[in-house]
This record gives sequence, structure tokens and C-alpha cells, in this order.
Amino acid sequence: MNKRRILLVITTAITVMLLAVLIGTVGVTAADIVNIILHKLFRLPLRPDLQPNTVSIIWTLRLPRVLLAFLVGAALGASGTVIQSLLKNTLASPYTLGVSSGASFSAGLIIALGFSIPLLGNLTLPIVGFLSGLATVFAVIAFTKRVDKELSNNTIILVGMVFSLFVNAAYTILTALFRESLEGIIMWQMGSFAMRGWSYVRAAVIFIVIGLLGVIKYTQEMDLLSFGEDEAKANGVETDKVKKQLLVFSSVLTGSAVALSGAIGFVDLIAPHVARRLFGSQHIYVLPISAVLGGTLMIFSDIVARTIIAPSELPVGAVTALIGAPFFAYIYFKKSR
Repeated sequence: MNKRRILLVITTAITVMLLAVLIGTVGVTAADIVNIILHKLFRLPLRPDLQPNTVSIIWTLRLPRVLLAFLVGAALGASGTVIQSLLKNTLASPYTLGVSSGASFSAGLIIALGFSIPLLGNLTLPIVGFLSGLATVFAVIAFTKRVDKELSNNTIILVGMVFSLFVNAAYTILTALFRESLEGIIMWQMGSFAMRGWSYVRAAVIFIVIGLLGVIKYTQEMDLLSFGEDEAKANGVETDKVKKQLLVFSSVLTGSAVALSGAIGFVDLIAPHVARRLFGSQHIYVLPISAVLGGTLMIFSDIVARTIIAPSELPVGAVTALIGAPFFAYIYFKKSR
């Protein structure tokens, strides 16, 4: 049964990715896409009827956009699974730890000041945003450790919320001081994959592969932690060390996703729930499936964002919120009952 469901999830993801590349003002076929990819990767000849502008649109605009959307969604889906498992709260989110706040503040500062690091160029914003988000999480973990050596879930959530509120206040002051940059700051925060390019995809692959490998390493420990920390300790799990490692790696995933695309919510909530509904609670299944489902949902949301009012675009974060808010309400009231 699991093999069939895994095959269904993968087939759905590939189909949505293909549709995302096909849909646009310039019409192409699946054969065109395959021919262009083979030409770019292996130098195979292009068909004579393929125009240079069509090749450029597919290779330069659509393909990197789709791949980046999938990678960002996968990162959020996997990190959402880890945080919900660690905190034993199905409504928890990686943003609880302040990753989004830290990344958003530094990104807003870079946009407002027009700052750019020479060697990084266009990657200045995502890399600095990622480092800021990660630094915020390290600060949350360090502060939590000082007030609660056991790193209890309630303390982690509370400290994360306090740090998020503080950094968000600084972010609000920043937008008030640099009102001429307000539109750019808000549009970045609401999320978009437009005009990102292959450099963003390469950066995403590096960070997200590191994060995914880091959390997948602890799937058995997460299974044991789901029965409680005492049970996990009885089975030889170093709970403090494992929790710190998982918090750091999940923050790498969330921080890279936010830094590359903006603060896009609800994907990290929806994907783990659907994965658990399909595959139960074993993290060896739930974690990678959450990543695939998160990537698929993000691509679907991006399709809606760029087609519903074409040629203009909606922020992807607005689309995921429209999908995710009712889902969040359903989970909350179902849990209450």
C-alpha cells in the first residue's frame, strides 16, 4: 500500500511540475521542454522549429522558477514535520522559532539600504537573510538553555515567540524609517519566485540538501521522541543533543526557504498533516513525503499566483494563506473537539 501511495505522490509532483512549465503566454509542448533540457545539459541538437526566444523563456524563466518553488516548498514541508514532532504540537510552525523574523529584518535592511556584497551580487539578500534567520534561532536556543536546561517544549515556544515579537518590532520601525522602500520590502516578504534564476536554484540546492540530510539522519530518534522524552532517554536517545541538532537543521531549511523566496506560510503546516494521514507516524516515510508534498503545493500555489490575474501576479504567500487558513481552522477545531 505504501509503495502505491509513494508512487502516487511522486507522479502527482512530476505532473504538477510539468504543468507549471507548460502554462504561460508562450505555448510549448512536453516534447519541446525535453528537447530544450537535453540540449542545455548534453548539447543535443534543438529541433529547427524551436525559436530562440522560446528556448530562453523555458530555460531562463520557467524551469528555474518551478525548481526553486519545489525546493522551497520541500524545505518548508520537511521543517514543519520536524518542528511539529519536536514540540508535539500539530499546529506548530518553524516560524515559531523566529527564523522568518530574523530573515525578514535583514532582507528589509538590505532592500532599504541597497546594500550588496561584491562577491555575492544578487545572492547578497538571500545569503544574509539566511544567516540572520539562523542567528535568531541560535539566540533562541541559547536563551532557552539558560532559563530551562531541559529545553522543554513550552519554553522553546515561548522564547521563540518573544524573539519573534522583538525582531518584528524592529522590522516595523525599519519600514517606517525607509518608506520609499516600503513596496519592495512588503512584496519580498509576501513571497515570489519571479525572476530568481539559476543562481537561486543552486543556492537552494546547497542549503536544502544539507538541511534534509541533517533531519533525515534522526528519523528513528524522532519516532522515539514522539512517545515522550523519558521513553526516548530509556532507549538511549540523548534528547538534548538531538533536539538541538534537529532545531538547527530545521532552521537551515526554513531560513534558506525564507531568504530565497520570502515569508510564505502554511505550507509547513499542511504538508506534514497530509503526509501523516497517508503514511502514519513513521518519520522515515513522513519526512520525505512531507518534502515532496510541500514542493508540489508550492508549485501549485505559484501557478495560481501567476495565472489568476495574468499578466499580473499575486504574491505566492497570499495564495498559500487562502489555502492554508481554512485548513488551519479545520485542524484546530477538529483538535478541540
